[in-house]
Amino acid sequence: MKQKSRFKIARGWLIFWTMFIGIGAVAGALGMFVDPSGKFMGMDEMLSYFQVLPFAEKLFQNFTFSGIALLFVNGLTNLTAAVLIIAKKRVGVILGGIFGVTLMLWICIQFYIFPPNFMSISFFVFGAIQAATGYAASVFQKQEEFRADISDYPNIGTNKKRLVVFFSRMGYVRKLAYEEANRTGAELYEVKSAERTEGTLGFWWCGRYGMHKWQMPIEDIKVNVSDYDHVTICTPIWVFLPAATIRCFCARAAGKIKEVDYIVVHHQSNAYENAAEEMDELLKIKHTGFYSVRCRKGDYKIVSSGKEEK
Repeated sequence: MKQKSRFKIARGWLIFWTMFIGIGAVAGALGMFVDPSGKFMGMDEMLSYFQVLPFAEKLFQNFTFSGIALLFVNGLTNLTAAVLIIAKKRVGVILGGIFGVTLMLWICIQFYIFPPNFMSISFFVFGAIQAATGYAASVFQKQEEFRADISDYPNIGTNKKRLVVFFSRMGYVRKLAYEEANRTGAELYEVKSAERTEGTLGFWWCGRYGMHKWQMPIEDIKVNVSDYDHVTICTPIWVFLPAATIRCFCARAAGKIKEVDYIVVHHQSNAYENAAEEMDELLKIKHTGFYSVRCRKGDYKIVSSGKEEK
């Protein structure tokens, strides 16, 4: 079943928030321009609170300057972001998140000026949601644009004595597995889960297995690992340890692999040698090499690497 695009969902919500905040700010600014005294909107009594601000005697004797500030800080900015998001410009997503933070800062000024009130608290929460939605949309967009195409690696499968085994939920481990197989000429084998691992629900389901250190059921292994002189296992890190799918694979392949090395992929800057130790214990063999790679939205950095004596 094809997964729904998390980016499209977040993008839709970000359009809503930028339009909601932008239109509301423009309407509020126009109201201040129509009646600078604030009586039209029942805000005239609030002018006294503005007198604590710098230059109050020049800027805050009526709501004209406040209307101008509201129009440009929260109105036109958010509407511009909405137009850019609708036009599918990446910068629109970034600006949508930034303007959520801008709204929060605007409300912080109101917290300083006015007594606690429902309206200010509500719009601070709206700004926080908008900022979080913008960040999520930015992350999801980069994740969904990430690709690893096997046709770009012509050397894969030319060495029948080596095998690269991998599990990849988001595609990041897949790319490293392709690169390793292309470098050594190894054949590829993808471990496939019998559980749901895709999407946001899959993320939390995988986290449950990782937190409990369980083995996640996998499909039957369709390769004879004992036929290969060397096997490279590529795994993401789940809750500081190998993915539950790879944990299951290692348990099933125990005693059958002649020589092994590992590539572990994670978000942090830790090396995670403990993951290699666990896989050694499950496979009943000592690894000959280990690479720890930090991956953040498709950007890779080797954290630790080494080849051990057999």
